[in-house]
Amino acid sequence: MAKISEILSTEKPTLSFEVFPPKTEDKYEGVEKAALDIATLHPSFISVTYGANGGTRRYTSDIAGDIAKNGVSSLAHLTCVASNKESVDEALKIYKEKGIENILALRGDLPENLTEMPKDADFHHASDLTSYIKSKGDFCIGGACYPEGHPEAANKDQDILNIKKKVEAGCEFLTTQMFFENSIMFNYMYRLREAGVTVPVCAGIMPITNANQVKRSIQLSGSVMPPRFLALVDKFGDNPKAMKQAGIAYATDQIIDLIANGINHIHVYSMNKPEVAEAIAKNLSDIVVL
Repeated sequence: MAKISEILSTEKPTLSFEVFPPKTEDKYEGVEKAALDIATLHPSFISVTYGANGGTRRYTSDIAGDIAKNGVSSLAHLTCVASNKESVDEALKIYKEKGIENILALRGDLPENLTEMPKDADFHHASDLTSYIKSKGDFCIGGACYPEGHPEAANKDQDILNIKKKVEAGCEFLTTQMFFENSIMFNYMYRLREAGVTVPVCAGIMPITNANQVKRSIQLSGSVMPPRFLALVDKFGDNPKAMKQAGIAYATDQIIDLIANGINHIHVYSMNKPEVAEAIAKNLSDIVVL
């Protein structure tokens, strides 16, 4: 399988998707099927998240390994939260055995009872984890970035400096948090490049396919919801089929606008929904050739 840094090294548009592992074993088969159904679309890569507190780490490696077996490059997440050097070493060993070459290094969400990483933690920041993984093998490492600013950063300038630290530690590409207003992304890309951050950046797009996702998305990301998008939710939110169609159309429109303006790498938070991934891939069939 190809390393993501190689996949993103071209100006050719790319389209990748994200799945999340199940919380319990009885749901594993359904999630695995969804991931492999998305793999049949031949995306540029598929990322597999790492549950809160590392609770789904085994499922992450299993699903990412299955994706790789099916001929699609996989990106396995790994977090500082609930990790130490020993557990990271074990995870890296498993990733190597399963043919997983790409890792997204994240700090991860803190448990509700903590406001910062414990002082005795082996990894306090994603840059620490990135540097450690780099010392342990030939992995391609990515990181997260935040067009609207990380909620814990003192300001946007500090947030950009933190991104630079990740890159200097060995991060080879970035994937953004979801956003719904492209002008925010265009401004962010300008600021990244002005700061000397030149690694490829994947724009993270979340298709909102039901009205309940809106509140959760705001809570998770603090994203600005443009009036045009809120009008769509207001009009179609009570009609599940119409809302799904409208949400896919809005995401597609975002992606086309991004690519038209030179942001060629698109990462879709597809929420284990093969039908959503397929609809977006079909809408872009002559724009992003998979």
